[in-house]
Amino acid sequence: MQTLSVKTARRTQLVDVTTQVQKVVASSGVSNGICYLYVPHTTAAIAINECADPDVARDGRIFYRNTVIAVDELSDRIRESIKNGADRKLYIRADACARYGDIQRVLDEISKTGIRDVCFIAEKVSP
Repeated sequence: MQTLSVKTARRTQLVDVTTQVQKVVASSGVSNGICYLYVPHTTAAIAINECADPDVARDGRIFYRNTVIAVDELSDRIRESIKNGADRKLYIRADACARYGDIQRVLDEISKTGIRDVCFIAEKVSP
């Protein structure tokens, strides 16, 4: 059994551990099987994102795989993910106060990839 340690910089944060898990699996010598991930902490969870989807922050920053990128890099990053086996479906998460123009630029970049299956993720806000 291998143990991965993950540090976060904020109270709520998504951390992509795909590369770390791939390295552990590759070094195990196992070519076929199941890789179990166990998160023993009550405030942690594992999310599976097939295409490491883009996020639009309130201040206009664009994130892809938890990394800030320029919007014109997005289509190339998505194409690379698809080339590496990611699903051709995207989920976009945008801050409620994100500017429409920022979201539209993300959608324009996604359209360059030929992906037409795009969903928006929304969080229910408590009254």
